[in-house]
Amino acid sequence: MKLILFVPLLLLLVFTPAFGQLLGDKTGLVTRFDVETIGHSYEIKTVSNFDVIDHEFDKDEKRLTIFLNSSLENNLGEIIIPNILLSGNFTFFQNDLEIKQKIKSNERISFITLNFTGVGNNKIDIIATEALVGVEEIVAPIDIPQSNGGGCLIATATFGSELAPQVQQLRELRDNQLLQTENGMAFMKSFNNFYYSFSPTIADYQRENPLFKEVVKITITPLLFSLSTLNHVELDSEQSVIGYGVGIIALNAMMYLGLPIIGIISLRRIF
Repeated sequence: MKLILFVPLLLLLVFTPAFGQLLGDKTGLVTRFDVETIGHSYEIKTVSNFDVIDHEFDKDEKRLTIFLNSSLENNLGEIIIPNILLSGNFTFFQNDLEIKQKIKSNERISFITLNFTGVGNNKIDIIATEALVGVEEIVAPIDIPQSNGGGCLIATATFGSELAPQVQQLRELRDNQLLQTENGMAFMKSFNNFYYSFSPTIADYQRENPLFKEVVKITITPLLFSLSTLNHVELDSEQSVIGYGVGIIALNAMMYLGLPIIGIISLRRIF
């Protein structure tokens, strides 16, 4: 009985060293990762004898870069890439040096066989001639902080209601003009981070102090007048948003900074 158990153990010890290296070089480590781009997600699958550490995708360069680490000199891997992500003719680079690899494609996927040498960290660039063909970008909506005052706390507190014409004017400018372009949305996101850091305090103080409320009304009236001009122009392009935006900023800088400075200088000359 002991002899019967000893024979398989002896065979295992004899044959494992002979074929251990071949088994170590075979593919078998499955890795899945998602490529996130223009609001979409695409799964990439690899089966390999190396570890996939990280990845990078550049839609403009039509490039997928895979960062990997291997403990073996001879590396073998298979990569499945959706054709909607990358397609056409492929070029491969290992650590910025071009290498030739095998690829098969059908209507849905490209099946790439990677076969290269190199122990340790390696970078594989997969560059295609087509990327994201027919895919439309999904622009994530920007969350605009809202309040009980309709989103513009100071104006609502100043004019007494979110239905006041001045408040409605600001809301229409925001929703119908600025939020229709990428530059406008980026501006509103930055502006809201700044505006909502102090506006609740000012709005509360306006409600408690009528005199301060009137001071704020007088102060923001020129600003509202300048912004009202944007409701009569077409902000239908990124360039128009930038152009009119710079103009409005310059106009308000002149009203709130330039005129007081000119007034102070004039008074000093008189006295």
